Amino acid sequence: MNSNSKGKRGEREWAQFLRDLGYLEARRGQQFCGSPDSPDVVDGIPGTHAEVKRTERLQLHAAMAQAIEDSGDALPYVASRRNRDEWLVTLRAADLKRLAELLVQKTASSV
Repeated sequence: MNSNSKGKRGEREWAQFLRDLGYLEARRGQQFCGSPDSPDVVDGIPGTHAEVKRTERLQLHAAMAQAIEDSGDALPYVASRRNRDEWLVTLRAADLKRLAELLVQKTASSV
């Protein structure tokens, strides 16, 4: 499988993962070029920007740099998965509190 189709599949899988968590509108974004206007997944966790990587050999720092560059004001994170493995999420430690606040807002609004 070529890397382009594997990447698309990974973006759809991550969107499905988010829908399973209750972010029912999450879907693969329209890919034009990296920017806040063309994220890998749209309508996921509000206030975040996901960089989705479906690869066996993740270049983590490069992926995070891409997420940061493309995120605008949103909180950047990397969602990654290898074959036959579970999803992992990477974010800057300084953003952990902000992510927790965003998740609490989602929980409070769904009650």
